[in-house]
Amino acid sequence: MTSDVSFSDLGVERCLVQALDAKGITEPFEVQLEAIPDGMLGRDVCCRAPTGSGKTLAFGLPLLTRCRRARPKLPTALILTPTRELAEQIYSVLTPLASKVDLEVLSIYGGTSYGKQISALKRGIDIVVACPGRLIDLMQKGSLSLEEVDIIIIDEADRMADMGFMKPVCDILEHCHPERQTILFSATLDNEVDELVRRYLHDPVTIEVGPKELSMDCMQHLFWLMRSSMKTKIATEAVRKCGRSIVFCRTRAGVDRVGDEFEDNGLSVGILHGGLSQRQRDRALKRFSEGDCIALIATDVAARGLDIQDVASVIHYDPPENGKAYKHRSGRTARAGAQGTVISLVQKPQRRAFQRIQREAGINYKFTPPDFFQLPKNEVGYFPPPNPKRRDRNQSSRRNGQRNHSRPQKSGGQRNGRNKRAGHHARNQQNGNRRNGGTQNHRGGKNHRGGNHRGGNRSGGKKSMKPNFRR
Repeated sequence: MTSDVSFSDLGVERCLVQALDAKGITEPFEVQLEAIPDGMLGRDVCCRAPTGSGKTLAFGLPLLTRCRRARPKLPTALILTPTRELAEQIYSVLTPLASKVDLEVLSIYGGTSYGKQISALKRGIDIVVACPGRLIDLMQKGSLSLEEVDIIIIDEADRMADMGFMKPVCDILEHCHPERQTILFSATLDNEVDELVRRYLHDPVTIEVGPKELSMDCMQHLFWLMRSSMKTKIATEAVRKCGRSIVFCRTRAGVDRVGDEFEDNGLSVGILHGGLSQRQRDRALKRFSEGDCIALIATDVAARGLDIQDVASVIHYDPPENGKAYKHRSGRTARAGAQGTVISLVQKPQRRAFQRIQREAGINYKFTPPDFFQLPKNEVGYFPPPNPKRRDRNQSSRRNGQRNHSRPQKSGGQRNGRNKRAGHHARNQQNGNRRNGGTQNHRGGKNHRGGNHRGGNRSGGKKSMKPNFRR
């Protein structure tokens, strides 16, 4: 931040400055200092800036200052985002400010009611924050037209390209007013993003804030070799040692399964993936952001665009797709100059893939057995699962039965299992005193939780790489 320039100096309206001041935002960040003046003048802007740098206000304040009132079904300003979470995040920032200048904001994305969105557009919405897919659906239904949109913001343009949204984005731009202001924000300005800039931005001001690539140097990188059956035990112990963590899995089913296993081990978690309703996704993010749970179990939907502070560690439960994905996942920690720990859980057959990922990410670390002495000493206490009476469990629709989240009994008591599929009988299983350090047989005998730990006696093979637990 800077101390010699205020938002008023940048030309921001007094009512908006007062609203920001009430939230404790008194001095602009670097990206805001650079982008707001040209945005106020109506110039096209091409800005490279990382997530968490203050982009939303950098484009939002000029937008709120210059936006015209809209007629029914004819919004005058549009913000395009790649994900629902980012759309909702932008909406939550701009809506209270928009009310100060008598403007209305609407977020549009899939997984929510068409009816509410169509009704709002009929009344007249000035600023639309949208994901490309649902926006095009509404355009095809005749629920809105973009012919009067003369200010358009494209946020996370590189993420749009990664998700295959470039053609829909181009189609949307073709439907906007030809004499429009276009502002583009992206973490990188190469390949498809560069082509988009050349085709649709007129004599843009180019702004670059922060390093061109996410630095891996401010993070502690650990690559721990282990068997598949050890991954949950290692991951939960690492979260207890490190504190607030994001755990990345490859699939939606994997997120659901790992989330269950974490809670069976006494940790309260939120889960986040594309198969959940928007209400469930919002609830998970809110709980994690406000500290109501210690871990967020997520697919790569949480790897980009979300600004979540104070994440102590990132755990790659499943391998990322490539080095770029490793960087974006890992970038959820060690933000704004803070330190962070990145742990990759590596099975022996995955070792070569992780070596390739290291090369692509520009790092080089050894593969070692799990060693908790390597983790920072900020061990946290017990985070119980939420009270089921209060909890709107953010789970996917695969769970038809109700789960008993009651606290484990202290002396080997039983607790109800969950119906994973309709028609299955609930199963009782011995729980032991897990939260007080009780032991559990993950390898021999009956499979734990329906096979998630792949039971059976495997100890007759190669010697297991036992983790170095610190108690």
